[in-house]
Amino acid sequence: MLTAALYVGLRRARLAPGVTHEDCICVGQHVSLTALTADGRVALVGGGPGVSVDSPQQCARRYAGNVLGVRAQSALDGLHALTAGAVGFARGLNDTPKILAILVAAGALGMHDGTGLVAVAMAAGGILAARRVAHTMAHGITGMNHGQGFAANLVTAALVAVASPLGLPVSTTHVSCGALFGIGAVNGEARWRVIGQVLLAWVTTLPAAMLLAASFALLTFVVR
Repeated sequence: MLTAALYVGLRRARLAPGVTHEDCICVGQHVSLTALTADGRVALVGGGPGVSVDSPQQCARRYAGNVLGVRAQSALDGLHALTAGAVGFARGLNDTPKILAILVAAGALGMHDGTGLVAVAMAAGGILAARRVAHTMAHGITGMNHGQGFAANLVTAALVAVASPLGLPVSTTHVSCGALFGIGAVNGEARWRVIGQVLLAWVTTLPAAMLLAASFALLTFVVR
């Protein structure tokens, strides 16, 4: 809800100084026109270039105009990169203590050594196994432009960063997905089938983790 409201506000703020958007037209794919002849053969009757407007694969919507003497698109690109980094920082700020708490409670590692180990493990896991999750979040949940992506990142980073000093464990991925749901609801490009799959994964993960943990704990107790 925060992302949907923020993006609507940012859009109005963008339009106020006259910052519009540019749509590109992609031309170049040749289209052949064919027809069947009386004897059953296929004959070429014409051809021409294929034209697509704002194709997600070929074209990108960019902002035109200046804000305080700075190109709107350049300013947005820089802010988007900063908020993306802020999401990464917020994730480490909130996720590291959650994993560390298990290690400390079990007496496996101390606070400082555990923090370093968890940080390395999270970084390695992100590099090795995060690609498919990132692809789903980037392309599967909703279509979005630069401004919408910036709004989603800003809300995600802010919520997770505020939750951390309050001692509230939140899932950065859940918060980010919720922000993307809001963007999809506002721009009308939400892919509800994928969103349904994500929600189903959320619902099943908690009881599945609970049952697995209980099973392993019981097995450990029996073995001892």
